[in-house]
Amino acid sequence: MSRVGKSPVPIPSGVSVAVADGLVRVKGPHGELSTPILTGTEVVVENGVARVSSEKLRRNPPFGTMRAHIANMVTGVTSGFSKTLEIVGTGYRASMEGKKLVLQVGFSHPVTFDPPAGITIKVENPTRLAVSGADKGLVGQVAANIRAVRPPEPYKGKGIKYEGEYVRRKAGKAAGAAT
Repeated sequence: MSRVGKSPVPIPSGVSVAVADGLVRVKGPHGELSTPILTGTEVVVENGVARVSSEKLRRNPPFGTMRAHIANMVTGVTSGFSKTLEIVGTGYRASMEGKKLVLQVGFSHPVTFDPPAGITIKVENPTRLAVSGADKGLVGQVAANIRAVRPPEPYKGKGIKYEGEYVRRKAGKAAGAAT
């Protein structure tokens, strides 16, 4: 039995949660999100809270996961989610051209990245950028896609990394160890 799944999701004012046609729709000031109801779970909205319960089945349904999805959608439409990326390396930088992100990270050509709908990319300075949006999974995936353009390498630490990410460093070649 999931301890997370037992607790209700409070719905703040200005946010509406509707359950219909096998979908949970959450609408708020930062947008509208929806997710399918997982098999074996049931979502009920009443008195300003959303509760997830499970049908009495022999297997353990993922109602803790369903509750987490609803809580993430409510948080996303009220305050949103954000991930910060740092660019490390001499001459490595990021800039915006309209809505497209342009990365210069050591390749012979600049790499352009077009964000999907609902995602905002902000270049705070040439070596720091923030990815934000209402959908937690989409924000994380876009940040991972940007990081995948040039992940940090272990010898000098150059590349694109998450803010606060520790890059494990390796020692280089040992010179003059002839026997």
